Amino acid sequence: MKAALLAVLTLSCWITHAQQTGPQIAKQASALLEAERNTISVFKNSVDSVVNVSNLQIARRGFFDMDPTEVPAGAGSGFVWDDQGHIVTNYHVIQGGDRFVINYHNDSKQYEATVVGAEPRKDIDVLKVQNPPSGKRSLPIGSSNLLQVGQKALAIGNPFGLDHTLTDGIISALERKIQGIGGVKIHGMIQTDCSINPGNSGGPLLDSSGKLVGMNTMIYSASGSSAGVGFAVPVDTIKRIVPDLIRFGKVNRPGLGIALLEDVYKGYFDVKKGLVIKYVDPKSPAGKLGLKGMTRDPRGRYYLGDILLKLDGKEVNTYDDIYNLLENYKIGQEVTITYLREKKNIQTKITLTQI
Repeated sequence: MKAALLAVLTLSCWITHAQQTGPQIAKQASALLEAERNTISVFKNSVDSVVNVSNLQIARRGFFDMDPTEVPAGAGSGFVWDDQGHIVTNYHVIQGGDRFVINYHNDSKQYEATVVGAEPRKDIDVLKVQNPPSGKRSLPIGSSNLLQVGQKALAIGNPFGLDHTLTDGIISALERKIQGIGGVKIHGMIQTDCSINPGNSGGPLLDSSGKLVGMNTMIYSASGSSAGVGFAVPVDTIKRIVPDLIRFGKVNRPGLGIALLEDVYKGYFDVKKGLVIKYVDPKSPAGKLGLKGMTRDPRGRYYLGDILLKLDGKEVNTYDDIYNLLENYKIGQEVTITYLREKKNIQTKITLTQI
């Protein structure tokens, strides 16, 4: 009898609580500011498209270690690109890894992934999950070219392993040139004051409509934690590069058909301006034009060939200069180059080839 009475009282309390809670939730929701409702909506609509990326490496105690162990080498974030299982993240998140594991929101299962393609100079990588869970949508793609300083920005990622964390802020600046992991500056970077910490790398930067506008990549901080200065690779760069990575495993870029001497060695030859041509592919347009690379005599001494000075009238003094300048051209386009040979400036036209 007591047990039955207790059950009735419990049910009555639960019904009363539900009757009270329903209106309270509705009242609380109506009391939210419009900006708060927008933030909540963007998070709910986007969070299932954001993943945790774990980088695992094989550790050996020595050359003859026949029983190596697998150790966590790092973790970051990523986001669903399509319904084929492709995940976009930063190259530095997967760098040096032997195996990669993907965790989706509210899914305890771990999914194996493999690298499809990478572009280190833009810090972009594409992974593919072989048997992805169903119902995971890709994020709607925006345009970083239309962004304005001061507009709202939201970041979702896994800082310090705290999965699917949301932070918000604004677009602080545009068109930043930031040194990337690939040895060249990444142009057009988005600066934001959204809190970005270790583990956020590879996660999406969203606008107030929930569209992807960038990929959170790095921070400026003396402590290694967020200081309100974060940077994201612009989505216009991502949507240009990712399809190539998926289709070819690399980015098809225009080039001159030459190899350049590393900037650090130019001082040995007292070259202050231009780029030293180290090697010329004889089958390339540069080879057919007769451009000359470096030579070496039987004693091992090196001699300079041609020095590239300008591309379409713009000076090129570092590898960074030529790399980012060629970003503006397409394979097959004709450009004018100026190069130095035996103290004479020579100008000629050349067709850009695929590299």
